[in-house]
Amino acid sequence: MSVSQKEPDPNTSGGSVKFEIKGDSDSNSNHDIEMTNDETRNHSDENIDESSNPSHEHSHEIEDYADSSDKFETDSYKRFEMLLKKTENFSHCLSAGDITAITPSASNKSGPKTREARLSSSGTDAGMEKRHRKSEREEDSELISLAKKTDHLIRFEKNPFYIEGGEMRDYQIRGLNWLVSLQHNGINGILADEMGLGKTLQTISLLGFMKHYKNAGSPHLVIAPKSTLKNWSNEFIKWCPSMKAIVLIGTIDERAKLVREEIMPGNWDVIITSYEMVLAEKALLRKYVWKFIVIDEAHRIKNENSKLSEIVRTFKSKNRLLITGTPLQNNLHELWALLNFLLPDTFASASDFDSWFTASEMMGNQDLVSRLHKVLRPFLLRRLKSDVEKTLLPKKEVKIYVGLSKMQREWYTKILMKDIDVVNGAGKIEKARLMNILMHLRKCCNHPYLFDGAEPGPPYTTDQHLVDNSGKMVVLDKLLPKLKAQGSRVLIFSGMSRMLDLLEDYCWWRNYQYCRLDGNTPHADRQSAIDEYNRPGSEKFIFMLTTRAGGLGINLTTADVVIIYDSDWNPQVDLQAMDRAHRIGQKKQVRVFRLIVESTVDERIIERAEMKLHLDSIVIQQGRLTDVQKALGKDEMLNMIRHGADQVFASKDSNITDDDIDTILQKAEQKTEELSKRIDQMGESSLRNFTMDAPGPSYDEKGNSVYNFEGQDWREKQKQVGFGYWIEPPKRERKANYQVDAYFREAMRGGHAEPKAPKAPRPPKQPNVQDFQFYPKRLIELLDKEIYLYRKTIGYKAQKLSDLPPKEADKKQKEEQKKIDAAVPLTDEEINEKNELLTQGQSNWSRRDFQQFVKANEKFGRHDLENIAKEIDSKTFEEVEEYAKVFWDRLDELADHDRILATIEKVFLR
Repeated sequence: MSVSQKEPDPNTSGGSVKFEIKGDSDSNSNHDIEMTNDETRNHSDENIDESSNPSHEHSHEIEDYADSSDKFETDSYKRFEMLLKKTENFSHCLSAGDITAITPSASNKSGPKTREARLSSSGTDAGMEKRHRKSEREEDSELISLAKKTDHLIRFEKNPFYIEGGEMRDYQIRGLNWLVSLQHNGINGILADEMGLGKTLQTISLLGFMKHYKNAGSPHLVIAPKSTLKNWSNEFIKWCPSMKAIVLIGTIDERAKLVREEIMPGNWDVIITSYEMVLAEKALLRKYVWKFIVIDEAHRIKNENSKLSEIVRTFKSKNRLLITGTPLQNNLHELWALLNFLLPDTFASASDFDSWFTASEMMGNQDLVSRLHKVLRPFLLRRLKSDVEKTLLPKKEVKIYVGLSKMQREWYTKILMKDIDVVNGAGKIEKARLMNILMHLRKCCNHPYLFDGAEPGPPYTTDQHLVDNSGKMVVLDKLLPKLKAQGSRVLIFSGMSRMLDLLEDYCWWRNYQYCRLDGNTPHADRQSAIDEYNRPGSEKFIFMLTTRAGGLGINLTTADVVIIYDSDWNPQVDLQAMDRAHRIGQKKQVRVFRLIVESTVDERIIERAEMKLHLDSIVIQQGRLTDVQKALGKDEMLNMIRHGADQVFASKDSNITDDDIDTILQKAEQKTEELSKRIDQMGESSLRNFTMDAPGPSYDEKGNSVYNFEGQDWREKQKQVGFGYWIEPPKRERKANYQVDAYFREAMRGGHAEPKAPKAPRPPKQPNVQDFQFYPKRLIELLDKEIYLYRKTIGYKAQKLSDLPPKEADKKQKEEQKKIDAAVPLTDEEINEKNELLTQGQSNWSRRDFQQFVKANEKFGRHDLENIAKEIDSKTFEEVEEYAKVFWDRLDELADHDRILATIEKVFLR
């Protein structure tokens, strides 16, 4: 084993020395690199009486441990103790400044032995020449060697000359020096700065250093999420234009051309590619011996058995660097996967690593945790924005609690009633079934229209009902105008792409300019949307993104408000989303509004996430390790489902507040502060033991349990009743019969019931006809006739429209009622005509296709059909050409045709 000295940690005030643990010199692993002459520390022929110096006692100990490693092969815990003691001895020697004690010089292997060494080898007492540690010749040789040595550790005090796009911040220069120190000592590492601190720039500056100072400009490989590839390329061009970077992505033919014309000639320094392309082009990438392999968002390789992890480990490289904002995001086994990639010899066995750190050992041995970090410290650099970026104001989060609409209550009740046996603990409780219930309840909290058949229609309209039927949309509709008036720009995150569909409809209706990005957005469209939103003077007010697709590596600092429409199970994912705006370059204070439906599963998810984050802040941010995270158990899921169910069953009415937005925000701030204080008061032990299902440890510091409500312990109540749990379902409404004569008539007939009244007729099954599909007008008339007949059959009365003046509303109501009263069934001829007309519209055009068409017209103008067709990925040129003719002929049939036309003309003229 050997250790190489490193520069002090730039994030540690004490200037502690870093070190590298290396495997045996004959190891075949990628980590044990054969260093070139200019990369190797040159030491003179040091021949030291090892018994004469206390630090050499440690060297003997190290050899003893190495020799005894076979004895511990069957005892993983003892082997880990061996590793810890080695590293502690190394650290002791390094802090004493005696690097020679633990770093044998390469020249010692073949050079002449010192007198002390010769005496020792011949059996003479080494202690007799204790004072003479070096001969004059040896010292002279060392001085000459040092004088000739050109390889020295470079340390930057200001911006490197090759960084041209601006000035690096001081902490970024410190980070560069740390990376340079790692490379100098042949150590791989993890750059784990908090999101938004410029990890990309620090990495580019390192690769620039390799080219301009180490004469090792290529080849380097950067593997990153697909959504960030263009950003990586742009950052190279901006900050280090002297390095040529090639983005390897595209179809098979496009990649083949790129390989043939650009990669094979070799006129490049860096290849930037995605995780998916690594799998597709593994044969090509294996041909190179990479100077650096950089993996952005490195938690993608935390599963060592995944295809990506297996293939990346086969690539040959001199150095490896992992970049991640959350290195300890889930559990220790995933941390091992990262360390195994960096140090495959030291961290070779996942089972051993897991056995070293079982949850019980972690809980009971804090000394073990602190000692482990002595092993990890050399490879990890993590700094927080609050520590290094004083100009960046802290983000302010407000949790807005909203109620359920009447429709949401109905659907929430339906979901619970469908599985009431599970809710009450009577049926077979399967984890998959519970997760399915949770998913549906979360959808209901977002918007009931996420369920097929919930949206009223046909005809389907985009108007006030889209807002009124969701508590979150009601608050959003009040919040956005206020934010727009304040000059803010907004990011809206949701975990559901179909929720973004509804938000798109809402933005069209309210005339908000917006961009959208989700997992299905093509790579080119992603970057164009980001560029358009960040463009100076951009009119885009909203950028809506799915949390997972839009939460990584994207810079949207032109927005200063983040709305978390629905929270992710993993709180770190939401933090990544917030940091799209809260990062370097943000000039305003970022405000985060998190929408939560009160007394539902939504609230439970947030409470669980807040406790996990608070525990992380206590443990992870102190440089310690978290426990292995427990998966969401059946009892905890069941408790989430039950939370607030009795309140939902108790009422059918909406409980959405009518307060104005200022009052809502004031109450939200108070409630956010209360929750924060309550969690802050819980110590580490309480947070570790807190559950939502176990009776024993579910208490805070004051002894309050999640089952204490209005002064009663409801878990004890359940035990007294005799069942595990019971929620009373909503009662079916029956009309009481108080007529005595009717009672006796019923009795005289021998209890035979009256014939049942015929069921109300079902509504006609109609096709989903949208205005942008431009069906013949006659088809709409026939479909309306079917609807009016159905309304007549059920006795429906036309409603007065509240958004019209009284006289006009009365007139419209009478006209509608006349149509209902005069309704007759369709004739056979009309039915045949309807079926024929259904074949004549643009039925293969979805709303997404339509919106892409409109945006392309805004971008290129109505006559550039060739470029418009390229923007619509699901349509051929002929289909676009045909649609364009119909669109411009019948534009006035669209509900918002004036706005569409004005936008196209305004953008095109500009």
